[in-house]
Amino acid sequence: MQNNFIANEPVASASGRTLDVIDPSDGQVFDHLQRSDASDIDSAVQAARHCFETLWRPMAPADRGRLLMRLSHAITAHGDQLAALEQRDCGKPTGQARADVLALARYFEFYAGACDKLHGETLPYQEGTSVLTWREAHGVTGHVIPWNYPMQIFGRSVGGALAAGNTCVVKPSEDACLSLLRVAQLAAEVGFPPGAINLVTGYGHEVGDALARHAGIDHISFTGSPGVGTLIAQAAAERHCPVTLELGGKSPQIVFADANLDAALPAIVNAIVQNAGQTCSAGSRLLVERSLYEPLLERLGALFSGLCAGPASMDLDVGPLIRATQKERVLGFLEDAHTAGIATVAQGSVVPEAPPGGFYAAPTLLRDVPPEHRLAQEEIFGPVLCAMPFDDEDHAVQLANGTRFGLVAGVWTQQGARQLRMARRLQCGQVFINNYGAGGGVELPFGGVKSSGYGREKGFEALYGFTTLKTVAIRHG
Repeated sequence: MQNNFIANEPVASASGRTLDVIDPSDGQVFDHLQRSDASDIDSAVQAARHCFETLWRPMAPADRGRLLMRLSHAITAHGDQLAALEQRDCGKPTGQARADVLALARYFEFYAGACDKLHGETLPYQEGTSVLTWREAHGVTGHVIPWNYPMQIFGRSVGGALAAGNTCVVKPSEDACLSLLRVAQLAAEVGFPPGAINLVTGYGHEVGDALARHAGIDHISFTGSPGVGTLIAQAAAERHCPVTLELGGKSPQIVFADANLDAALPAIVNAIVQNAGQTCSAGSRLLVERSLYEPLLERLGALFSGLCAGPASMDLDVGPLIRATQKERVLGFLEDAHTAGIATVAQGSVVPEAPPGGFYAAPTLLRDVPPEHRLAQEEIFGPVLCAMPFDDEDHAVQLANGTRFGLVAGVWTQQGARQLRMARRLQCGQVFINNYGAGGGVELPFGGVKSSGYGREKGFEALYGFTTLKTVAIRHG
């Protein structure tokens, strides 16, 4: 049985209700979580507020940084345990789970070094008046963490908030709590004061809603669907609480005829099959210059045909999807493709060893997907890549910008002027040229435009969102 973690102590929910923890690889229940409610959130917020006022805010930034660095080292030291928890809880293949551990450790390492470098300014003003600015923590920040990358998103969200001087109340997804509960325990073990990091598990409509509405929460960071993001923002707006939203994407990979396909093709495959396609920044649309379209699809189809999905422990190209309803969603999109007459170029396989109760979807490459079709407009959140041709640069931009999302884009071309033109014209928060994802890029500000959300996480830029700016004007004659 897994308990909430409040003020450095395991705590059962006030209601005594629990939730099942299911292994996506076989569909079997293997643990239980607390099904918490608003009273548990209130306890966590009170603990976080007390810590902020009495311990965390008065602490020297360099000392906060040392604690974050200790946590980074502890995460690395317990990497095998954390990866195993993530693998069973989320269905991640071994290599991907280990990569998430390394990313989590790197986030805390990065923000450990940033704690004492969040500087203010002095501003020129009237004679006899000195003006300065400094950045102050909001206070208690709320963090709603999704199930697809719980460790990474915890690191980029909670790590930045702590570095800026806030204390945190975290609501993990009910589908992915185990690794984060262990990280919170590690924080306590390395010396974080009680109340600095608090985790409360449960359903979004019970715990997440209570977190968003709680008067003691001074800032909310949410990663998830646009629909839930709207509800979070509305609840926070009722009390004028600032919000950072990362709401997914329908990101294009744009391949021009002069692209280096030896470099592009592996990146294109990885960008859609990583984490079984359950990635906000997945390169889920493939836009190809018409003269290259058929040759590229032939080569890419051969790669897709060789992809295998199976249990997380087998460490294959693709693990299971997170839950049964997600499998049904992905298969429903593929059925829509069949009904619409959209052709399948190639499809990988689910290995025979895969348990029948697991949540598997074979990687699939579709071609000639109409730009207005839901396959090209909505997040599938599965290993499904939708290809379509374009005629020229203007057409590519039109297709790339032709969804409500704007998170990430990839551009593959050798022409330097075109690289910069495309980067300027694409409506998104990140553009990768002749690469995709830049290896995670803890240092690189991340976020979107349009329905992909607002605000930025990752990098130093995130610290501005986790603080408020104060201006001080001193009249001295």
